[in-house]
Amino acid sequence: MYRTFNARALCAASLGFISLSVAAADAQPEHAEDLETVVVTASPIGDPDKLATIAGSVDRAQLLRSGAATLADGLAQVAGVTSSGFAAGAGRPVIRGMDANRVRVLEDGIGSFDVSDVGPDHGVPIDPFTAERIEVVRGAATLRYGSQAIGGVVNAISQRVPTRFPDESFTGEVTGGYNSGADSRDFAAQAGARTGDVAWHADGYTRHADDYDTPQGVLANSWLRGKGASLGGSWIGDGDRVGLGVMRTESRYGIPAEESYIDMHQTKLLLRSSFGLDAGAWRTLTVDGGWADYAHSERDDTGAALSTFKDREWDARAEAVAGKWGALSESALGIQLQRREFSALGEGQEYLLPTTTESQAVFGFAEAPLSDATRLQFGARVERVRIDGTAPDDTPASRSLTPLSASLGVVTDISGDWRLGLSLSSAARAPAQTELFARGPHDGPLTFETGDPSLGKERANSLEASLRWRGDRVHADGAVWATRFNNYI
Repeated sequence: MYRTFNARALCAASLGFISLSVAAADAQPEHAEDLETVVVTASPIGDPDKLATIAGSVDRAQLLRSGAATLADGLAQVAGVTSSGFAAGAGRPVIRGMDANRVRVLEDGIGSFDVSDVGPDHGVPIDPFTAERIEVVRGAATLRYGSQAIGGVVNAISQRVPTRFPDESFTGEVTGGYNSGADSRDFAAQAGARTGDVAWHADGYTRHADDYDTPQGVLANSWLRGKGASLGGSWIGDGDRVGLGVMRTESRYGIPAEESYIDMHQTKLLLRSSFGLDAGAWRTLTVDGGWADYAHSERDDTGAALSTFKDREWDARAEAVAGKWGALSESALGIQLQRREFSALGEGQEYLLPTTTESQAVFGFAEAPLSDATRLQFGARVERVRIDGTAPDDTPASRSLTPLSASLGVVTDISGDWRLGLSLSSAARAPAQTELFARGPHDGPLTFETGDPSLGKERANSLEASLRWRGDRVHADGAVWATRFNNYI
């Protein structure tokens, strides 16, 4: 049952103590620059390694070595990130103890368009095989992606819609794996090509795993079947690009706690574009968007659908970046628009009736130098959210809220190898559809949930200190952080 506590002081608190990651490279010291992590999710301006908060990244080589079948499993080595691990095909990232409605999962900066936030047995239709890298953002930098990112952001970066030309006129990759623990066989292939000013990308993958072995025997109904493919192309000119891709994902996996399985499929369109600007200090304008038709059915051992969850969703964002402008060394302004139509059929209607969620947001970031070694970084987001649904007492209900969020950070270069950051943020979150309108039994996690249409905004006030060290062949990142919630849902 969802409840809210209206105390003005601490409602729920979480404390993270020394979240530390250390990495070593095989490269020679003269190639130390290879250690730099390419993270675009954390900030639209400047080098993310110079931000007050720390962003993490896992590259493709690490993902392939891990053999992960879900995004969350692929992030196992990132400090502060774990997996919900509900089933072989349903592992959602948990960041600093927060997940579901407090962690946004993205593909190339656009929402994953699924219902994994509705229940832990619902998978994320993004496979690690398709990612070039996966980025994790915590703290103040999450303001860029909305109130449902109050706990963190996981962004799978790919070239499914190319943003650059391949190294050769045609490139290809084939990979596969085998795991004796579940007799699993994985296979994936992708190709890139260039014809004139157009870059092309195509990929496909399959996954097959049986029930996996444990020291206590075989875990029944833990099998997984998955496949997916995409085709994308981009026109890339001198400082401009426009691209479009279409993706198809299908997955079936068992739920070990039950005798049922989930049959999931999604069709998605993704737009990625960027334009050079010649308007004073303004340098670039990025416009990205996506649309998807998602559905999954929870079926019994005869294949009959017990319940079906459907989600039609679109997400669009535009972001303009400026160079030096008055006292600001760099800045960015953006807008984001989203619409989500959710419905459930069969037994799913006992849990949640159809809902519609719309949001519009304006956000901005900027950096101002305080000295040669110290920089001030700040950002803000204003969001308007409207959720329409049916209350647990069967009356139509609608909520409109305006979450306001802001962050302030200072980062200083102590020396050539050391960097210290301090950030303060206050982020607000509108309650999600389940928190407002859930009305009964949820079979997957075996819970009975009752929403409250009168819930207000949840606010998280966070303080974080970070320390980075960059050596020739080794680098280390550490953070100490604390978060205090008001009106915690």
